[in-house]
Amino acid sequence: MADEDDGRWPDWLTVCRDGAPHAPGAVVLDGAATRTRPALFAALAGALALPTHLGSTWDALSDVLRDRLDTGPLTLLIDDAGELLVDEPAGQYALLLSVLGDLAATAPHPLRVVLRDAPTT
Repeated sequence: MADEDDGRWPDWLTVCRDGAPHAPGAVVLDGAATRTRPALFAALAGALALPTHLGSTWDALSDVLRDRLDTGPLTLLIDDAGELLVDEPAGQYALLLSVLGDLAATAPHPLRVVLRDAPTT
């Protein structure tokens, strides 16, 4: 495993280029299937069985993820993470990280996000 986490990243975020970090029980998303915000929201809703009233705003996503984190810890593993939100304006990726960072800092249970640049083979 070539882990790129050398202290530049917050504790809740791991970025790696190849190999798989130890992430038992992780919810795995395919970055290629999350190139747009609606696609990301749909992938998260499907993988986490989020409520149908999810909506399409970052605030709505934050609310339902916070509700999910009320029930226990969550690890999201995004394969091919270089594709994540690439069809959206650059600011959307930053907003996603901001939402996730806020949740990681304030949710009652831990949130861990692993961005893996290379998909598993």
